[in-house]
Amino acid sequence: MSSIIVGTDFSNGSYMALELAIDIANKMKTDIKLIWVKREKKLFTDEQLESAIHLAGDKLVELKEKYSRKLTGGVITTEVRSGKVAQVLGTAASEEKAPMIVCGTNGASGFERYFMGSTAVRIVMDSPCPVLTVREGFNFHKPLERIVMPIRVNETSRQKVPFTTDLARIFGSKVHILGLIDSTVYASDLRTYIFQIEEYLKQNGVRHTSVVKRYSNYCDTVLKYAEDIDADLVAINTEQNNPLNVSRIFLGTNAQQIVHHSQMPVLCIHPHDIGWFER
Repeated sequence: MSSIIVGTDFSNGSYMALELAIDIANKMKTDIKLIWVKREKKLFTDEQLESAIHLAGDKLVELKEKYSRKLTGGVITTEVRSGKVAQVLGTAASEEKAPMIVCGTNGASGFERYFMGSTAVRIVMDSPCPVLTVREGFNFHKPLERIVMPIRVNETSRQKVPFTTDLARIFGSKVHILGLIDSTVYASDLRTYIFQIEEYLKQNGVRHTSVVKRYSNYCDTVLKYAEDIDADLVAINTEQNNPLNVSRIFLGTNAQQIVHHSQMPVLCIHPHDIGWFER
């Protein structure tokens, strides 16, 4: 049985992530592997590192005992690993053939500030599977009722559809297709994309609705729409920085901005094969 990988830094944000991961694991009937990463720092003495490892081991035992009774479809295992957080979690996901990695995005009050800022983005970018980021303060007791799925006219935008559909089917969620356009030149193509997606969702028995909006700022438009409908999840593709676009050097990719600013969980899916749309 494969395991959902959950990274923890013993912060409230990482506990939120674990709660949501358990909810997903119960639906998927899978295990959870909970990992704390020991980062080698020259600032620490050997004694300090040893103390941190022992403390982390004790905390992992406590978490396993506390949360195992909530996991009905599998078991929780724990590990302490060394290295860079993003690489360690990515390696673990590959080993476990994980359906996803789940991590918190705010570790400011925790044992280590592992999942702050760029670390969360590196986890997303380096992962071999989808990554679900959860911000501290998210109400994980709220059912996963509404999923926002932004769609633009490009070759990778639709690649998030199959995985998002599977998740929506598992939770009985309604998918809100958010068609985004910055020029009327692409209006016809966007309508075709949305029609294809609606047909796919219909074939899979997933409730859905669609809307088209003009945008100048992708991140702001997506998050504003998600907030307006009280969404529980935003499903996006990761993307690569364009070295010719100077603004991206300072602002980061759309995926980075949404991960940083979203108050609700964000599901990040890597562009791979075009999938069923091209077959």
